[in-house]
Amino acid sequence: MSTAKEKKYAKRMRNQPSNVSLDQSDDHPRHGGRGSFQSYGDSNPGSSGQQQRGFHQSRFHSRGGRGRGPPSESQPVPKFLTVTKFAQARAAEINAMVKAASQKSSNSLVFQSLPRHMRRRAMGHNIKRLPRRLREIAKKEMEKTVHQKKEQSKSKSRKARRRHGNLQLEFNRRQRKNIWLETHIWHAKRFHMLKKWGYCLADRPTMKSYRACYRAMSNHCLLQDMSYYCCVELLGKEEDLFEALSRLCSIDTGPTFKAAPCISGKRQGSLVLYKADKYPEEALGHVTFIWKPRSVSDTACNKRQLWIWMHPAFKADVLKELRLVCVCEERPDNFVCVSEPAPPPPPPTEEPPASVTGAGRKRKLKSKGEKAVPVKKIIGDGTRAVPDPYYWTSTQTGITIRDLTMEIVRYRLVGPMSNCVLGDALHVAPLHEETEAPGPHSWWADYCKDPDKVLRHNNQESLFKILKGLESAAQIPSGTVLGLTVGDPRLNLPDKRTKSFPNVESYEDRDKVKSLTQAGVPVECTESLIWSSDVRSHVLDNKISEQEFNRLRSELLIPGTKLDLHNSESKIPVLLIQQPGKVTGKDRPGWGSGWDICLPKGWGMAFWIPLIFRGVRVGGLQQRLQHFQYMGAPNVPGDFPDTPAGVQSAQETKAQLLEKYTRRPPAKRTNFIKHGVLSPFHCPWDQLTREWELRPSVGLESPKVQLKVDNLEIKGEPADSPADEEMSMESSAVTEEKTVLEDIEGRKDFSVLRNKKILQNLSALVAPVSHGRKGPSDRSQQLSHLVGSVLRDFPRSLVWVRLSMLAKGSPELHALICSPSEEDLLHLQQDKSFPGPLEPKHGDRFKKQVLKFKKDKKKAKKNKDAAKNGSVEEASCNDDLTLGLWPSPLPEVTSHCSRTLLGYVTQGDFSLAMGYGDALGFVSFTGLAHMLTDQPQDKTGLVLVRNLTSLQYRFAKLTIEV
Repeated sequence: MSTAKEKKYAKRMRNQPSNVSLDQSDDHPRHGGRGSFQSYGDSNPGSSGQQQRGFHQSRFHSRGGRGRGPPSESQPVPKFLTVTKFAQARAAEINAMVKAASQKSSNSLVFQSLPRHMRRRAMGHNIKRLPRRLREIAKKEMEKTVHQKKEQSKSKSRKARRRHGNLQLEFNRRQRKNIWLETHIWHAKRFHMLKKWGYCLADRPTMKSYRACYRAMSNHCLLQDMSYYCCVELLGKEEDLFEALSRLCSIDTGPTFKAAPCISGKRQGSLVLYKADKYPEEALGHVTFIWKPRSVSDTACNKRQLWIWMHPAFKADVLKELRLVCVCEERPDNFVCVSEPAPPPPPPTEEPPASVTGAGRKRKLKSKGEKAVPVKKIIGDGTRAVPDPYYWTSTQTGITIRDLTMEIVRYRLVGPMSNCVLGDALHVAPLHEETEAPGPHSWWADYCKDPDKVLRHNNQESLFKILKGLESAAQIPSGTVLGLTVGDPRLNLPDKRTKSFPNVESYEDRDKVKSLTQAGVPVECTESLIWSSDVRSHVLDNKISEQEFNRLRSELLIPGTKLDLHNSESKIPVLLIQQPGKVTGKDRPGWGSGWDICLPKGWGMAFWIPLIFRGVRVGGLQQRLQHFQYMGAPNVPGDFPDTPAGVQSAQETKAQLLEKYTRRPPAKRTNFIKHGVLSPFHCPWDQLTREWELRPSVGLESPKVQLKVDNLEIKGEPADSPADEEMSMESSAVTEEKTVLEDIEGRKDFSVLRNKKILQNLSALVAPVSHGRKGPSDRSQQLSHLVGSVLRDFPRSLVWVRLSMLAKGSPELHALICSPSEEDLLHLQQDKSFPGPLEPKHGDRFKKQVLKFKKDKKKAKKNKDAAKNGSVEEASCNDDLTLGLWPSPLPEVTSHCSRTLLGYVTQGDFSLAMGYGDALGFVSFTGLAHMLTDQPQDKTGLVLVRNLTSLQYRFAKLTIEV
């Protein structure tokens, strides 16, 4: 029998019992079991061929066919049959057949035994996809598989193995360097996180939402967590506080701590702090402040309470200066270096010995450092500790300074629908009735006993309801403060996420709406119990945990109904602060307005989730920068270059951009030397203002000697004087030069011009005058008088400006702001589509030095002995050389390019609000005055802007918004 026949025979006999054999001559199986009988032809000796022919012939003749030979003999029938033996043999065959049909002959599943055209992917988990005859077998297979899964002990998943055993200890360990906010875990799942200013903050969403966040700020509401802002509390007599704080600010920059609307507690104020008695130099940073409204107890003792909010980058400098003017010691009064007690050991648990490892289990290495970490009390989402706030008390003035950082949670809602979101997410706390038990909130029961306080609470509730009917928060006076006591917002949570919209019915009382929009909130309605540290601690200690809250909700008879806690419901004092939005300029007034809500610590997530369920969109630091740019406000701390925090921020930005630049090969990055850019990664404000200070004053004749700054060395030789005139210089010129140099060396660093009156006058002079409208006749005289007074009081000052592109172009960070020449203005007047001049390419004179330095480095690696020679020492002097970047001693920045440099861009991008390129930055005041004197009245304020990676200058309109 050939191999093919053997395979065919084996395939046919695969599912047959062992006592069944198949004859090779025909397809009929033969049984050789006990009690079987054989035919006469099988027992007859002879060749197989003869038997086969006889069989076929007999079968042919039996069917009526005709054959050549005689008909074959028929098979004989057995003469007798033993029934018992025959039945036993047939029973054995039936049992073997049933067993073969019930057992699988392979490891494949039932649905895998089907033909390929009948298989479906869903058969693996859905039995009804199989044919009916196979469903019972498949059901048994699935039950057997589930049972096996339960019995077999497999190792944990990778995510479960990596999860820390004690999350509280792990969270505390990860916060040693950077503090987490109460919403950190929520943000970490949805945002790119950034470690900055000692905090772990959300930078931008993981999903594409740049335009969506702008639409939320313009049409609905954008939510931001501002809890990383630091709060410092000052407590003392009103006269002592005024005397101390007046040394840190000036009335020239705007309202100070003594402003009437702010000192009553109705409004929030903002200003820039300086070092004591150092105005206008040595600025510290921008802060906002709120006075606690006067109460009967405070009036009796003549004590006031003040909160000062600041960015964490400004905190160290501001707090140091506050301690100085309040005559407080440097060390906190409650500073104690005592470690917290270690937790008690956990109860013993039955564990297998270390030498015996169970099936599927992996031993985990335990670090010794985890046992030494003390357990800390946690609040909120369980991510941070609760240290007592530091405070300093002055023995001379009696002023107490308390650091309330992370003691108060602050959220910011930006957009026209922020009123509606607050109205839907919060509900005013119900008054406590005398017949009811005080419950866990005894302070609220005592508060409701006073009729005046009850009346104040009702007035605050009515004002809060009116807010929901306003179209925008910009309708209310800027900085309005509203105190409120609300119930637990988790009780008011909707079933699914919805969007909040204004309630038209709230406009029924027109008189209240009109008084609110014009006069703001009354003084008595600005009071809030959040000012009391005892109330804040009581509210935190009696908060119902999330687990208990969910348990009570699950026990409701009707799922979905509102949970009624009666007296057990928490009452939380909050403070609502209106943010005015865009207050400078004439376009889009009030854009970006909204509300800030201040809460006691520990209630962050309890308020965050209800706000999310009202349809708000959440933003990070990138959205905050976008918000400031569209409002035209300086960003903190990058747009405060005259502060220590601004200098540090500029250095960090420079290091990041330089690292990103050097990661790319020279062929794939811009050669800034050829583009005429001296400092692409930072703005040399000090050198810019110093060079403009050395130029001749506006309206005065040029001095005899024009100074030039080259490589940070001031030379007496004029820039365009020939060499033969050096020896003919008069001695008087040399004496005048020495005097000017002495004055420059004695002056301090640059400063930002923040005098409101000077900025208003300068803004009027920068505005262009059309042909139909007459401008001031004594424009040049006003400019000369203004420049003279500014240079006398504010030397080397910078001016905050806004740039709007006239045509195409999108300004970028650190773009150059230059003064156009007369040819550029003439060309623009003749051709309105003139894009701007082109900067000619500069030569790279450092390229050979960089290549030589690389060759010397390769030689030093090949030959170690050559590294000790002078050639390598000479190459080590050029370690700071980078191909495409100018080395550290910069030449003159103002006249390095074909157009005179005025300043730099600090914020720039395509504005979705304006529809064209928009930028913010600083220019030198002296340079701006020079440009205004040379420009015609109809072209006043036109400047040129050039990005770092381009040679194309583009026209832009410069404005000063006050």
